[in-house]
Amino acid sequence: MATFERNNRDYGTGLVEIAEGVHAWMQAGGGWGWSNAGLATGEGESLLVDTLFDLSLTATMLAAMGPATERAPIRTLVNTHANGDHCYGNELVTGAEIIASEAARQEMESLPPAMLGALAGGGYGEPLDDYLGRAFGPFRFDDITSTPPTTTFRHRLDVDAGGRRVDLHEVGPAHTAGDVIAHLPDAGVVFTGDILFVYGTPIIWDGPVANWLAACDLIDSLDPAVVVPGHGPLTDATGVDMVRRYLAFVQREATARHQAGLSVREAAFDIDLGEYRDWGDWERIVINVDAVYAELDPGHARSNVMELFAAMAELERDRR
Repeated sequence: MATFERNNRDYGTGLVEIAEGVHAWMQAGGGWGWSNAGLATGEGESLLVDTLFDLSLTATMLAAMGPATERAPIRTLVNTHANGDHCYGNELVTGAEIIASEAARQEMESLPPAMLGALAGGGYGEPLDDYLGRAFGPFRFDDITSTPPTTTFRHRLDVDAGGRRVDLHEVGPAHTAGDVIAHLPDAGVVFTGDILFVYGTPIIWDGPVANWLAACDLIDSLDPAVVVPGHGPLTDATGVDMVRRYLAFVQREATARHQAGLSVREAAFDIDLGEYRDWGDWERIVINVDAVYAELDPGHARSNVMELFAAMAELERDRR
C-alpha cells in the first residue's frame, strides 16, 4: 500500500488507499461542493460511502474505483447526509442498496437538484450572483434524477460488506438533520461525512452545537488511525480537535454578541476570526452565528437561506 499524508493542505484529487481494501476519493480544495467519498472492499462486494455533487464527478470517481469494484461490485451505498454533494450521484450506483438515516431521507426531499441549479443561475444581483456562481457554477444539476435511500435507520446500524463490518452511527442533528459516520473497526478508519471539515469552515445548518461536539467525542472514542472528512485532507485526531475548537470558538463569540444585543449580521461582521480567517469559506461564520442565536433564543427563527448567502457574499467581498 502506498504511503499517504495526513493534514496536508496541498492534497490532490484522486483515489488513495488508506488501509487494506479501503480507499478514499479526495477532491482537492474541499470548498463548496468539493466533497470526499470512500470505498470499503470485502469478499466479492464493496460498500461506497457517498456519491458526489453531479453525475460527471461521480462517474469519474466510479471509473477510478473500477479495478477494485470489477471483482467486488458495489452492493451497498451509504449517504452520510442529505446535502447534494454527498448524494446527487446516487443514480449511477445501479443495483445497490442505498442506506441513510431516516432524518437524512426526509431532508433529501427538500433539497432537489433543481434548487441548486437555480442558485447557480443567479439573477439576485451583486455581490450575491458572483458568490453563488463561484460556489455552485462548476457543477451541473439539470441532468440529475433524485435517487433516495432504499433503507433508513435510526441511531445505529451495522452493515456487512462481504465479511467486512461497517458500523453506522447517526450523530445528527448537527451539520444537518441526519448526519451519519461510518466506522470500519478492522481497518481503523472513520468516514465522517460533514461532521469534519479540515482546513475548511464547518457549516451548522441544523445543530445544536452540543450534538456536533458529542460526534467529535465519538470519533475520538473509536481511536481511528485514519479519518476521512467530508471536505479537506485526510486527517486523524488532529482534524477532530480542529473542528471541536472552532465550534467552541463560534459558540463563545456568538453568545457574547447575543448578550450584547447585536443582530446576527452585526455579530458575524464583528467577530475577529483570528486563525480561522485562514480556513476556506470562512464567511460561513454568518450561518454559524445564526445557528447559535437560534439555540440561545427559542424565539429566534433560523434566517432565510438566501439572506444568509447574501450576508456571506457581502462579508466575503468586504474582506476579500
